[in-house]
Amino acid sequence: MYLPSAPDREIRIVSTAQSNYAYAVYAQRVNSKEIFVERLSRDSAMLHITKVQAKDQGLFECYTPNTDGRYLGSYSARTNLTVIADSLTVTAPAQTLSKVEGDTLQLTCEVSRTTVHHTHLSVGWYLRSPEDATAAPQELVTLSRDFVLRSGGPYRQRMAAGDLRLDKTSATAYRLTIHKLQPVDQGLLYCQAAEWIQDPDGSWFAMTRKQSDKTQLRIQPTDRDFSIQVSTERRSFTAGEPLELRCTIEAQNVPERFFSVSWVFSSSPVAVVGPSAVPVLGPDYVAREAAGHMTVRKESANVHLLKLQHLRAEDAGKYICRVTEREKTPTGDFIDRSKRSRNVQITVQSLKSNITVSLTSNSSEVLEGDVIQLTCSVHSITGPLSVVWQWVDKEAVEPIQEVASVDRDGTVWHSPTYRERASYGEIRVEKLRSDAFSLSLYNALPGDEGQYRCIATEWLQTGTEPELNWEKIGEKSATKTVTVKTVESSFMVSASSRTPSITFGDSFDLLCLVKPRHNPRVPTSVTWRFMPAGKEVGNEDQGEFRDLVTFTREGTLQWGEQLLGLGTRTTVDRSHSNTNFRLSVTRAGRREAGKYQCTAVLWRRNYDNSWSRVANRTSNLLGISVLQPESKLKMQKNNQSHVYLEDSRVRINCSIASQTSVDSQHAVLWYVRHATGSEADELLLRIERSGAFEYGAYADEERLRRRVQAERLSPRLYVLTLNRAESSDSGTYYCLVEEWLSDPDGAWYRISRESSGFTQVLVRQPEVRLQVEELESNVTVEESGSIRLGCSIPSQSSRDSRFSVSWYVERSEDEDNEDQPGDEERERECVFSIGHDAVFGNGNCSPREEAGPNSRLQFERMTSDQYSLTIQGARPTDAGRYYCHVEEWLLNPRNAWYRLATNNSGFTIVNVLQQVSTLQSVVCSNDSLFYFVFFYPFPIFGVLLIAVLLVRYKSRSNSKSQEGKNGAPLLWIKEPHLSYSPTCLDPPALSLHPGSVD
Repeated sequence: MYLPSAPDREIRIVSTAQSNYAYAVYAQRVNSKEIFVERLSRDSAMLHITKVQAKDQGLFECYTPNTDGRYLGSYSARTNLTVIADSLTVTAPAQTLSKVEGDTLQLTCEVSRTTVHHTHLSVGWYLRSPEDATAAPQELVTLSRDFVLRSGGPYRQRMAAGDLRLDKTSATAYRLTIHKLQPVDQGLLYCQAAEWIQDPDGSWFAMTRKQSDKTQLRIQPTDRDFSIQVSTERRSFTAGEPLELRCTIEAQNVPERFFSVSWVFSSSPVAVVGPSAVPVLGPDYVAREAAGHMTVRKESANVHLLKLQHLRAEDAGKYICRVTEREKTPTGDFIDRSKRSRNVQITVQSLKSNITVSLTSNSSEVLEGDVIQLTCSVHSITGPLSVVWQWVDKEAVEPIQEVASVDRDGTVWHSPTYRERASYGEIRVEKLRSDAFSLSLYNALPGDEGQYRCIATEWLQTGTEPELNWEKIGEKSATKTVTVKTVESSFMVSASSRTPSITFGDSFDLLCLVKPRHNPRVPTSVTWRFMPAGKEVGNEDQGEFRDLVTFTREGTLQWGEQLLGLGTRTTVDRSHSNTNFRLSVTRAGRREAGKYQCTAVLWRRNYDNSWSRVANRTSNLLGISVLQPESKLKMQKNNQSHVYLEDSRVRINCSIASQTSVDSQHAVLWYVRHATGSEADELLLRIERSGAFEYGAYADEERLRRRVQAERLSPRLYVLTLNRAESSDSGTYYCLVEEWLSDPDGAWYRISRESSGFTQVLVRQPEVRLQVEELESNVTVEESGSIRLGCSIPSQSSRDSRFSVSWYVERSEDEDNEDQPGDEERERECVFSIGHDAVFGNGNCSPREEAGPNSRLQFERMTSDQYSLTIQGARPTDAGRYYCHVEEWLLNPRNAWYRLATNNSGFTIVNVLQQVSTLQSVVCSNDSLFYFVFFYPFPIFGVLLIAVLLVRYKSRSNSKSQEGKNGAPLLWIKEPHLSYSPTCLDPPALSLHPGSVD
């Protein structure tokens, strides 16, 4: 063979010429005979691989070595082998079943495979004999790979008759059904499936076959014998009593066998009941069965009944039951087997009447319009009965009147006096059963009151058809007195309510109780009436009460012309007995408050279906008050105190702890109370329940509209916010909440008001933290020198602070007394000032020295907290004690500057030394002399220098031209660098005039 992965490398498998021909991969399988060659003929051989494996897939080649000198044909051939994975599964539970012959068997087999190739399945059921394990299994039924259903030879007829079936109930389930099991079906049943694939040549090959677990089936043969037994409760009877005989067939599988039952009395046929259960009566019993005095029926598959209702003396004798089974043989013939029961001797004695009669009624006292129901019960009867109903006046004024009668056969007759009422259904006589009769008088009238009598007569039938005679055996009677109560005497109407006082939105029920209870013949119509609150109670004619709803006598509802706006909020109902009439109002409002009452009218229905009013009643008045609900509004009462800096944002909470209803809406009013206490609380803002905002007069006066903000964070939390707080905003804030509810008519009303806790707000200016460096120092400078004064601010109250800085000097009138007491008497003079707005001279003082380009003062601001002042050209008069005065300014929320704090620095004592006159000072002090000495020589010297340079340049040019011609290098003379610095001028200093700012 050649593997697909290496198509050029041959793998030796087996050879008929060499025993060790196979490669190692196949050697073990060849030696174990798993792979072998079978020679079919002289020129034909077959390769067998008994257990093909997945690695066997590839190209197989068979060849014959050529022993001749030349080739006379083809000596090799190849074929491709594809190995498909075995995914076939056949599953059926292993079990042991015991059945009775004739039962039905159902077995299910699950067959599935998961191959990707196109394959077919064949599924079959097989039976193996338990006695002979070597015998070939018997095929029951098979579904072939071509979906053709076939059966084994012995089962073809049963399959054609429908007793053998194979159904595919799902994609993998195959169900075997065998009806009418036979003893030959006993054995081991199993399911076998094969997976088929079609080769390229069109032939089908069974790749694999598998069997399921076996089911052991045992079949118990049916016993064809049967027995008969006749039973009865007793054998001695009295004439007129019923007789019941039961014939029981004891056999196996009775429902599927065919039995005929015959009843025989004293060798005379009574009835025959065939397999179809249809009785055929004997000639002497046809009339008795037609009169209902005889019953023949099949109670169950194996029990047959014979019942004689009224025994006669001639019914005494012997009764037997004969049973015949008809069985069909496999050849189609019928075999009848009959058996008879033992004789049952029945004796019948003559009848003597000992009946007793009792008369009962539904009530000894009946309300007018109700039913008078009398029941006459007869005990210890043996024959048919006839009953007569009579009525006697209670005071015996009128003679006895017959009401109705019932014949022996149950026919009812009415007397002429009561025939008209009976035609309208007012009188009804019934035979409830053989020993009970009833008389019912509907729509009882006062004239129906009296004594009723029931007379029962017992009869015995004698003779035979066609001459039958009736003999009276006995007669008994019973009486009952009935009283009829008029409805007017007990007709009452009352109204009640459990909730005479309710709150808005609640419900209330009004109950109207009507007595007596409802009677179809004497119905009641009930009307609910209403008078709104606030009106005087008048009579009915004044029309102050208006009809709401009426329960008519027919049981329908009739609404009034005006429902008072109740609409769908009103429901009415009544009890089944029509004694309770309920009016219910949901979500009551002001319009439902008032007085209610119900009226009832009693009607009587006449024989001709006309109506007449009997009586009417009016109930008591019911007052219904509808009040506002009790408020449950509660606010958070926590008092708080907060301190804020100016320009901060102030938030004040207003929290609702509880409210009356989930549908409550709130209006919120924000107030402020100032610390003085003299003024009333000022309204800042009002938030309506609809969410609309309305500012108070105080908000307009204090220009708070732009800074105040109100929010509703949740249905129970409101927040007031003050932006850019000012000192004037200090005070006590609180909210006032109004709770509103909607009544059922849609109108809103305020239920309560509640204020929150107080929040004290203090808005203060920033804490003063201004500090100016207070170190003292001594400075000595020469006259005409520079005096540098510093001013350092190490701490400030706010990062937004601005400063106004001024320098002062204190000079003493007597320099000799500088260290003496009384320094505070020194004169203070303003030296320099710059305001917080960075404008020179805009501070707290006015400097004596005017600003200008010739000012000796130089001001610098190195950082936001470092300031310096330099006095150039110091003079002796500049001596003194210097200090800086600092003012801290802040911008308030209204964009106005205010001074927060002031502070002074330490003293700087400045001493100025006077200079002695020298030549340099004299020269520098005289301008004419200064220019003569230091300025005029320079131009003259410059002109002379330029002349000298020109002469030298000219002479060099001549010499250069000469040297160039001679090839000598030119020599350059580097002039020395001349520099000049005046001896009495200082470098110009950077000065800032008072009109400029660093």
